[in-house]
Amino acid sequence: MKFTKIAAVSVAAAGLMLATATQTLAASALQDILNGGTLKVGTTGDWNPMTMKNPATNSYTGYDIDVMTELAKDLGVKVEFVPTDWKTLVSGVTSGKYHMTGSASVSPARAKATGYSVSYFSLATVPLTLAKNADKYKDWADLNKAGVTVAATLGTTQEKQVKLFFPNASHKIVEAPARDFQEVLAGRADAHITSNVEAYKLVEKYPQMMVVPVSAPKARTPIAMLLPQSDQVWINYVNTWIGLKTERGFFAKLGRKWKLQN
Repeated sequence: MKFTKIAAVSVAAAGLMLATATQTLAASALQDILNGGTLKVGTTGDWNPMTMKNPATNSYTGYDIDVMTELAKDLGVKVEFVPTDWKTLVSGVTSGKYHMTGSASVSPARAKATGYSVSYFSLATVPLTLAKNADKYKDWADLNKAGVTVAATLGTTQEKQVKLFFPNASHKIVEAPARDFQEVLAGRADAHITSNVEAYKLVEKYPQMMVVPVSAPKARTPIAMLLPQSDQVWINYVNTWIGLKTERGFFAKLGRKWKLQN
């Protein structure tokens, strides 16, 4: 009799565990993607060479776009790129506007609200100025002075960094769709800071700009995808996919294609 009761309790517990696991999977973004046939990815479209939007065709190109297209292909679904900006990047994940984002800097502030995938690339911060200022700005200290204005874009990692790196300078924070480098080009700021990934693309596009030849970049930071914080099923899937693609050379090949400066 006692054995029968114990067995009954064990069966009930096993059934509860199975039901809980089934409910967890059903609640996961992974199941939503598979059922709906669409992977929704939040992307800003303003970070060369990671994500660039062509307004004329409303289409995107870039490193991130290739990554997400490959992920959707392996999931057997289509990919939908959802426009967002840096200040709403996190809230788009937490509100369910999209299932994940493209590349974003790993930061404790963002990690309070969202989950992250494992990292597959890292970047660092460098300052840019106009080439005509080559003799004026040669290192970080040259920009950290009264009378110097350094720009950054609202909601980016650089928004916080500009205040930390240049406490003695003035700060100009612009909001998307405006960009910090445009302030430098227009003469409204002396310099701006961005990732080394974007810096070399900007100089290539705007030859009147230059990367300040600092002794070393600052704040080397891993980048990863933002995911719903409590959705461990979806996080596990994405991490497994990244690990497999890394081993097979996918990310290294893509880095060479987009000439990432790592």
